[in-house]
Amino acid sequence: MKGARTYIVALFVLALVLIGTKVSATKLIAKFEGLRLRAYKDSGGVWTIGYGTTINPVTGIPIKQGDTITKDTALTWLRMQTAATETQVKAKIKVPQSPNQIAALTSLTYNIGIGAFSRSTLLRLINSGADKNEIGAQFIRWNKVKGVEVPGLTRRRQLEAELYLS
Repeated sequence: MKGARTYIVALFVLALVLIGTKVSATKLIAKFEGLRLRAYKDSGGVWTIGYGTTINPVTGIPIKQGDTITKDTALTWLRMQTAATETQVKAKIKVPQSPNQIAALTSLTYNIGIGAFSRSTLLRLINSGADKNEIGAQFIRWNKVKGVEVPGLTRRRQLEAELYLS
């Protein structure tokens, strides 16, 4: 099922790129993260709910075992977090980026956190005006959890890189 879902996400991204449509970071993140209405431990062992939410964006309280939410709440939280992440990403970038590049960077940062993005070689390369292909190659470096490659993250990073390069 996960392989099929990743394939569908890849087709979705590719179709949007080919027809020249701006990709919505919120929709992209939703497709990558998937929706879970009951709290679960993610691959890093962190309690998570909705579309990859680890901290309730309204209360600031971390997600814990036993938490549940509705689909509407999950979507509201996703929109709030995506907007906040996009704002943080744009504040760190000192050179113009296309809407698809911002969407790819927002998706990456939503997953790895603004602290990791802020310290990344990827951001340093963007701000130094490096070649787009050199920047795109940096996405794959973020495919591990606790030093172990996660195939789902590898696929996600490949798709984010493709979107960034489109």
